[in-house]
Amino acid sequence: MSECLLSNDFKSIVLHSTPLIDVRAPIEFEKGSFPHAVNLPLINDKERHEIGICYKNYGNEEAVKLGFRLVSGKQKEERIQAWQDYIAANPHAKLFCFRGGQRSRISQEWISQSGHEITRLKGGYKAFRNYLLNAIEEAPRHFKPLILGGRTGSGKTILLKNFPNSIDFEGLANHRGSSFGRQITPQPSQINFENALAYDLTQKLDKGFPSLVFEDEGKRIGGVYIPKTFADYLADAPLIILETPLQERVDITFNEYVLEAQKVYENARYEDGLKEWKNSILGAMDRIKKRLGMQRYQQLYTLFDNALFQQIKSGSADAHKEWIIYLLKEYYDPMYDYQIQKRSTQVQLRASSTEILSYLHSN
Repeated sequence: MSECLLSNDFKSIVLHSTPLIDVRAPIEFEKGSFPHAVNLPLINDKERHEIGICYKNYGNEEAVKLGFRLVSGKQKEERIQAWQDYIAANPHAKLFCFRGGQRSRISQEWISQSGHEITRLKGGYKAFRNYLLNAIEEAPRHFKPLILGGRTGSGKTILLKNFPNSIDFEGLANHRGSSFGRQITPQPSQINFENALAYDLTQKLDKGFPSLVFEDEGKRIGGVYIPKTFADYLADAPLIILETPLQERVDITFNEYVLEAQKVYENARYEDGLKEWKNSILGAMDRIKKRLGMQRYQQLYTLFDNALFQQIKSGSADAHKEWIIYLLKEYYDPMYDYQIQKRSTQVQLRASSTEILSYLHSN
């Protein structure tokens, strides 16, 4: 019966955020998998390596025999139990391996023999991955883009969350899109970023939105890249510029770079969370040193060092606003203004958050 439980209805999987069991080895899973997928492998990395050597030397039949010897007895029972537990908690889960071949078929059969049934993906990871890549390529045919721009700290990400038809690149990339934008947790792999983007696009377009709103980003967000065809489509889109007073921008940046970031480092249970946060800021400053120039870099460093001293001494972090003002005025603003000037013909509107909300809701 389990042999009949095959599906390539990938759109349904995306729209319903279907839980998935990835039975590939951990080394394969770490390179990239799908949203809502959990790695419960049939064979671990060491077993995969041994089976691979056997396959090269003696062929598929002997490799399969070795696989059954390696995964037997207690190991087999534990892996079947892990699948059963996950299926019990996620009754609609589906199963896949790389090409939908031996590993997923064997896993499906063992699950069936244990009294459960599960559908496996036809064509496995490779077929589903191709579907998602194609979804990104085809998406521009189905919506008109609007780009929300504005200087650093203007609150673009905050405003973006007001629109159900928005795509949050920074959220998908787990990066704030600047030299100071690294999060304490690592970014997704390029594959995982692309797969998450495809999910988001498919789900938004299925709701019938004629236009989608994106925050103004470069083609690269930290260590991941927006797929070229998609990035090229957005490059010529209409621009809406969020105008925010400097003091409000300082407050937003202060809250993000200092208050919230320090909380994250403290909650991560570092021996010295403040020291780890300090190192992250100094690392960001070092990354922009060349573009900033030595004189301005030294001034920025001095302002930061003084602010940290005041925080340790008084318990107040307010002095950090001084180096943030300097960073915005001396580094981010001139750079952003130069880039926007080159795209001035794309600018449709410059307005406050309230005015932009009204404009986008009426269009």
